[in-house]
Amino acid sequence: MKLTNFLIAIAFFLCVVVSAQPYGSYTLYSLKNSTKAYLVDLTGATYKMWTFNSSKPVGYSSYLLPGGVILRTVAKSGNYFTGGPICGEVQKVDWNGNVIWDYVYSTTEYCTHHDICPMPNGNVLLIAYETRNPTQVSAAGCSQNITMWPDKIVEIEPVGTTGGNVVWEWHAWDHLSQSLYPSKANYVTSIVDHPELLNVNYKAQKDWLHVNGIDYNEQLDQIVFSSHNMNEFYVIDHSTTIAEAASHSGGNSGKGGDILYRWGNPEAYQASGSANFNVVHDAHWVPAGCPNAGFLCGFNNKGGAGGKTCVDLVSPPYDGYNYSHTPGMSYEPATYSWRHTYSGSPTQNEGNSQQLPNGNTLVNISFSGYMYEIDPNQNVVWSKTVAGTNTSAFRYTDCYVNSIGYANATAVPKSLCEGDAAQLDAQGIGGSNYTYQWTSNPPGFTSNQQNPLINPTETTTFIVTITSGTCTATDSVKVIVTPYPETPVITVHEDSLISSSESNNQWFRNGSLIEGATFRYYLPSEPGNYQVQIITNGCESDLSTPVVYTSSEEQSLNWPVNIYYHAVSEQVRISGIENIPGTKHLLAYNYLGQLILDEEGKEDIDVANLPTGVYLFKLINLNKVIFIGKVFIH
Repeated sequence: MKLTNFLIAIAFFLCVVVSAQPYGSYTLYSLKNSTKAYLVDLTGATYKMWTFNSSKPVGYSSYLLPGGVILRTVAKSGNYFTGGPICGEVQKVDWNGNVIWDYVYSTTEYCTHHDICPMPNGNVLLIAYETRNPTQVSAAGCSQNITMWPDKIVEIEPVGTTGGNVVWEWHAWDHLSQSLYPSKANYVTSIVDHPELLNVNYKAQKDWLHVNGIDYNEQLDQIVFSSHNMNEFYVIDHSTTIAEAASHSGGNSGKGGDILYRWGNPEAYQASGSANFNVVHDAHWVPAGCPNAGFLCGFNNKGGAGGKTCVDLVSPPYDGYNYSHTPGMSYEPATYSWRHTYSGSPTQNEGNSQQLPNGNTLVNISFSGYMYEIDPNQNVVWSKTVAGTNTSAFRYTDCYVNSIGYANATAVPKSLCEGDAAQLDAQGIGGSNYTYQWTSNPPGFTSNQQNPLINPTETTTFIVTITSGTCTATDSVKVIVTPYPETPVITVHEDSLISSSESNNQWFRNGSLIEGATFRYYLPSEPGNYQVQIITNGCESDLSTPVVYTSSEEQSLNWPVNIYYHAVSEQVRISGIENIPGTKHLLAYNYLGQLILDEEGKEDIDVANLPTGVYLFKLINLNKVIFIGKVFIH
């Protein structure tokens, strides 16, 4: 829901007709291949205009971020990849027209194109082509000997003014199927039985999928994207690692980067059912706070009756982080859940819609330059026509543009020990003359300061509401409180020291910390005063009462034998027994004195199944104990 965090649910109403009214105050649009972006008010007058460098025209879409920042695609010149709309670059431009981030993602191996998606964490999702040569395409099981440009999706973390880190990525090429060549990769006996994969032989061509729209759902941690050529949109899991996204397992859904849900054209995975989409763009979720929140939406360019352009909403069959599906069948529902049909001539390409909190829908007919808003009864309550191709248009409230559009709550530190203090802080973006109101969950804390000092006794979520004039914004921060651990007690068993705590131990000798001694058991190697402390989430207990250790019982009675634990191989090794004549037995006892192992004549003993602890080993030869030693197994 790329606009969920940016829409402020405070309607600024302007009466246009007696029975209906538009939502919000300003509409953002930018003309493709132009150097300008505009905010227009409900009268159609230009309220704000951004002018961009003439060598960096608009590539496809533009979004307004909190604080009056434009996030936009750039039609970079000199890209290796060609076609439309190739971008290769993305920018952030502030309210005054200053470029504050300019990032290029374009080489001979990959290039961004079409849409982008701003994420709640400040990162940006990009759609990009990548290339596969004929040899790779054939090896993947494609029947055609061609170069292909499959799509990938990358999440970019902005760095500085021009840098970016790829922090997550997904490749369509990792999730293919084909049923023609058993000896080649991606072979399945039935395409319809694997709707989680993309049939590499369906409409195989150079610009294969032609992905054109993308959105992110923070609540589900999932991504949806639309494909012009496949006439489908697809949902994938974003909670995966990069490795999991390339596989078929992992993530919230348990399916790695495989397709979780697809809709619009059952033919693409050889299922029965009618196609709903005929050239689809602008895949997105209906945002929270709107009617039909959680529905998926597609801009159906030619899919309406008589080839008309329409906006289709689909109610997905949610099943937790997955989607219900009957094997061998097409995904439900069989048809759209809601539809608005544009009354004018069909638009052959591009376009978008936006679902608004008051139930209205903003529709953008790209190539006609026509934007209009309908109410829940599908009556037009606002419209504007511009000269040029406005690929996307979005509505924003007056509070979002001119006043407080975003609140940010922080705590330093976010994790503390019971009784310690933390500093809360609240910052508003946009607006002025703020007032602050803090509350908490569980209840009990209130403050009207911007940055109050707190001493929570339990883990608590602190909520701040920032007010500027008639506009408000809310954010929260969780502070994790860890109680101080109880003081541990040391038990002595023979030469072993045992802490009363099963975990989070730290051992000391003569008041000095022993590096690496963090297990429940400790086997001293030299005399001294030994203590243990419990450390949980940085919170330290008092040191235990000291235990005085004087000597070790470890002994070699007749032969130069040594025993030690090898953690990598999880084996106990006995050295020096190869020259001892006769049958040799190795006996092992746990700290309770119970015999738990009896091995004959081995130098390496597998102890992978033994619990962590100190064990007493005795080497028996000719019915005599010839060696006694202790080993700490972990």
